[in-house]
Amino acid sequence: MGKINIRRHIGDILVNKGIITKEQLQKGLSILSEEPKESNRRLGQILSQDLGLNRHLIMKEIANIYAFREVLKDVDEIPGEVLDHIKENLEDLPKEIVDELVHHKALPYQKTKNSIVIAAADPSDPNIQSVLNKINFKQTELVYCKYESIEDILSKVYEQKNEFLDLLEEIDYEEPDLDKNQEEIDEEEIDAEINQSMLNSLVEGMLVESVRQGVSDMHIVPSSPTTTDIRFRVDGKLQLWYQQKNVKPEAISAVIKDKTRNVDRFERDASQDGFIQRQIDGVGIRYRVSIMPIVGKQYDRKFESIVIRVLDDRNVIRDLDKLGLQKQAKENFIKSIQKPSGIVIITGPTGSGKSTTLVAALYYVIDPTKNVLTVEEPVEYIIEGARQLKISNHMTFDQSIRGILRHDPDIVLVGEMRDLKTAEIAIKLANTGHLTFSTLHTNDAPSAISRLFKMGVEPFLIANAVNLVVAQRLIRRLCSNCKEQFTPHPETAKGIGFTDKEIEESTFYKAVGCEKCNQTGFKGRAGIHEALYFSKEIKQMILDAGGDIDEGAIKELAMSQGMLTLRGSGRERVKEGVSTIEEIVAATIED
Repeated sequence: MGKINIRRHIGDILVNKGIITKEQLQKGLSILSEEPKESNRRLGQILSQDLGLNRHLIMKEIANIYAFREVLKDVDEIPGEVLDHIKENLEDLPKEIVDELVHHKALPYQKTKNSIVIAAADPSDPNIQSVLNKINFKQTELVYCKYESIEDILSKVYEQKNEFLDLLEEIDYEEPDLDKNQEEIDEEEIDAEINQSMLNSLVEGMLVESVRQGVSDMHIVPSSPTTTDIRFRVDGKLQLWYQQKNVKPEAISAVIKDKTRNVDRFERDASQDGFIQRQIDGVGIRYRVSIMPIVGKQYDRKFESIVIRVLDDRNVIRDLDKLGLQKQAKENFIKSIQKPSGIVIITGPTGSGKSTTLVAALYYVIDPTKNVLTVEEPVEYIIEGARQLKISNHMTFDQSIRGILRHDPDIVLVGEMRDLKTAEIAIKLANTGHLTFSTLHTNDAPSAISRLFKMGVEPFLIANAVNLVVAQRLIRRLCSNCKEQFTPHPETAKGIGFTDKEIEESTFYKAVGCEKCNQTGFKGRAGIHEALYFSKEIKQMILDAGGDIDEGAIKELAMSQGMLTLRGSGRERVKEGVSTIEEIVAATIED
């Protein structure tokens, strides 16, 4: 039986058991057929990762098909003796075997002198069998264990070593000789310092650690003539990760530039943009590098600030349900992106998750019958099924925007409406039978209407083209392990719109801090959304307004039709126990 027939057979069983629908199976098989040859993804992964279906139900049934027994069934907390036993097993096995098993989400569950039981989140993974072939035991058995349980166990018993950081601990730095009158940078001296100080290990270790810690951005900033701070942005907040002393910041900049494509190491007076690519723990990661010259106390020194964004395609959200849109907002969002034409605009400051929302929306509407084009500068995530136009010196953003009109698109993503020219083409696309997505930088949803008008777009074009404007922010999630109930001061709760009745009926939580959240009290982020749907009444109000657009009146009308403001969405997050009043205040402006 060929691979395709096996996949179909497994899929049919899942359909017959009512775990998935026929449509979901067809969609999964279609995605699988388009996977590159080198991809090892299987049907179960596609169904859970791409279609957002219940991973455990699917993998449990697939394990059953292959006759793998299940361990740790219905266990909420892993018993201490099980953790101790697995930790001993990990220590007994060769490191390279352990690392391979962990990479494939598997671990040594039980072990005797002659036999070993390997628990895996996907025991049908052929890669795990190849690892088992390297293990010197007379008897080996593969069993199924829920993915979340495997992750929980590994977080407690397996410490990922960063060999680059291990090397760093061996470095003995000496204070460099700084000549305050030195006007020119000595390139040979910097080269020598790079070679002597093993700064390569620092930079490579930083790249690895950023992925493992779920960092969104790394900031490499000189803090003195011989000190460089490396800060990680985690859940939207910068925190010091490492401070490199007794090394010129120019040397660290040079190492990073040497690893970055499209930048000139010897250019220190202009901003530069480039990228780095790495395989981290078996996954391809892209890093977007931004380099800017900055002023220090020593005016003769050429200091630079470097910010590196981590682009991990595993963080791409393909399922709208995972965006966390609340009921009315989700209904209006889906209604808007299912229309054959019109524009959906996402607004918010840098780092508010606009790209994430747009990509999730695109994955909802992409299918092989549609030509999907994106024009972004720069491209952040690779979107399967879309043609992402490459911006360069040979084809600028403006040229590509004009070009897409001749490229027969059905759906277009314009990364940002940055000026009248871009906005006019996006609106024109929306008005000529194309579904269009784009972003703007405004504080709330109604402000987007004023911004377009001030750019020079006529009100009648805005009213006819726009389907929906969504303003969004990201707030930090309370750590589920350590959050505590408490009673806020009534005036504090009323400050973000809580009524006396809501205060009485709601359960409030505060951040505490523990090992799991690095003592911050928060772990992960959630979205809050203000979704302004362009109903007939909203469109008419914009048409009647002419050149005098009243944002307040539009907001009031939208709220009467069920729209939650950003603060209103934030209050729901507080009621759900997801975040705190203080987080909502920090992320929003008064309604």
